[in-house]
Amino acid sequence: MKESRLFDQNQIKEVEEAVTLAEELVSNHFKMSSGQWFKSRYDVRTARDLAGHERVDGPFAQVVGYEARKKENPFGSSLFNFYRICLQDGAILGALERREGFLLFPFVLYVAVHELIHIVRFTRFEQIYEAATTPGAMMEEERKVHGLTLKILKGVRIDGLIAILDYYGGRSVKSGFDKLV
Repeated sequence: MKESRLFDQNQIKEVEEAVTLAEELVSNHFKMSSGQWFKSRYDVRTARDLAGHERVDGPFAQVVGYEARKKENPFGSSLFNFYRICLQDGAILGALERREGFLLFPFVLYVAVHELIHIVRFTRFEQIYEAATTPGAMMEEERKVHGLTLKILKGVRIDGLIAILDYYGGRSVKSGFDKLV
């Protein structure tokens, strides 16, 4: 895979703010308390901090699932699912360059809401992580998550978000959806 461009420090701040707002919007939509939300056990990373297998060409982000356990408890009963949202800086920056009217904050908000919905669905067993990687199940999951993403964001008033919702709102989810920008 080719080396990707990285967010600069100012862009990282915008990404952090967009992810924070995405967490709030998704939490409110699913009526999750902060205790329920933190039990989801996930983190968000940009390309600078991704392992090689977490970097992909094409999509703006991906959710990678791991099995984890607390260091102080070596027993199998302490295992839990952990998810990482892997933002692909280069793909996001490329989309901003190719689409007039796309701004970083609202675009990352859109991407983060989408990926957080996946995590909520995985932690609530509305979708099994492993099953979501098979082609048919993956496309059905993407359709559901795409619809929920648009539903959550349609009432949000942020400069530049309407351009993103207009562009993605009319698109059906199909193979290669993330490469359509």
